[in-house]
Amino acid sequence: MNSKEILDNVSENSIRLIRFLYCDPAGVIRGKTVHASEAASKLSEGVGLTRAQNAVNIFEDLIQVDGMEPVGEVRIIPDHNTYTELPWLNRTSSMLSDLREQDGSPWGGCTRTVLKNAIEKARAAGIQVFAAFESEFYLAEDTENGLQPWANGPVYSSSGMDRASAVIDDMVDNLTDQGFIVEQAINEYGPGQQEIVLKYTNALAAADQHLKFRDTIRGTAEVQHGLHASFAPKPFVDGIGSGAHLHFSLWTLDGKVNLLHNPAAQTEISEIGKNFVAGLLEHMPAVLALTCPSFVSYQRLKPHSWAGSTISWGYDNRECAVRVASPFTGREAESINLELKTSDGTSNPYLALAAVILAGLDGIEKKMSPPKPAHRDPALLTPEQARECNIRPLPSNQLEAIEALEGDAVITAGLGELMARCISATRRAEYTRALQEGDEWARLNTFSTF
Repeated sequence: MNSKEILDNVSENSIRLIRFLYCDPAGVIRGKTVHASEAASKLSEGVGLTRAQNAVNIFEDLIQVDGMEPVGEVRIIPDHNTYTELPWLNRTSSMLSDLREQDGSPWGGCTRTVLKNAIEKARAAGIQVFAAFESEFYLAEDTENGLQPWANGPVYSSSGMDRASAVIDDMVDNLTDQGFIVEQAINEYGPGQQEIVLKYTNALAAADQHLKFRDTIRGTAEVQHGLHASFAPKPFVDGIGSGAHLHFSLWTLDGKVNLLHNPAAQTEISEIGKNFVAGLLEHMPAVLALTCPSFVSYQRLKPHSWAGSTISWGYDNRECAVRVASPFTGREAESINLELKTSDGTSNPYLALAAVILAGLDGIEKKMSPPKPAHRDPALLTPEQARECNIRPLPSNQLEAIEALEGDAVITAGLGELMARCISATRRAEYTRALQEGDEWARLNTFSTF
């Protein structure tokens, strides 16, 4: 949309409030709301924001980060192409935004710009990345015993789908009304756990789409049904964890050829695909700090949980961190893709996708070769098989992942100096606070943030 089209929509539909949203380094969707009477100017000049706002972590603690003090402002500049009306609210719309310096130049604290830079790096290598986040979430209700799962049913069952249908139907309608293509809507393994999948698109649009998706799911549950929706990786201490599995594929710049496709072996990935996987595995400890970034993330990454608990890859192996998703017969060239299992809903999708792209491109540039793919659950391999597949443990907690990120020159260079320092400082503060307050406190204080 251009400015005139947005203003016409605002007028024709009596839109009163427009949200200028962004995703901060902590993965929280934040923003400011503009009244329709101010839209004409704010669409171009943006809204002021203190630099310090991006130094707030997921526990709402303001952390000291040089360059992100409460002195000076940046601007929240909306991307007009992301304009949608919010169907669960009255006369309200939103746009996703970049954070820029007052002169319009990029600000190092903008997570969306980090992804844009990674996309340009891929483009320079002749690669266009397509992606989609496959998100699991829990529906919960307030009870006298606290938050409890809502609408339980056996996994993938028609009874489970029926019990949650009133809410899921509204979620699907609200997503579709905003122009998103819903591919699947199912009840997942845990009691009250659901999954809705949107169709893949280019990397930037995929991250934007994921934020709109999170907002829509949460808003529909709370506003229209009085329920809670949680994308947290471990909402219930004894429950199944939730992931935001990242599916992605590599294409030529014209979008006509899937570079992962191997014409000589339709169910295997190409050589460039193997290079990309090798780079992702090489940088996996650092990538994890951005795809599973929260303290609670590591309560999910356990063996036999279909979440990926080792640095490993395999064909249709849901216990590996990186899974080659089998293609559909007759659509092999289009449908073969990679899935990162070690990704959850506390991640900032711009940073998560950027990290994956940067890691994989390093593998392509250096022509890295991956180890042998794991043919079964890595925890069940013999010691010799594990060595052949170079199975290694993932970081076991948030601090170990942060330290891996700090020591990874490729990923930190892609983040930029200010963003790398911000993530290090704010995440270390989260880890310290969570240790002081305890696992249960951290879990409860992550439940409704995402």
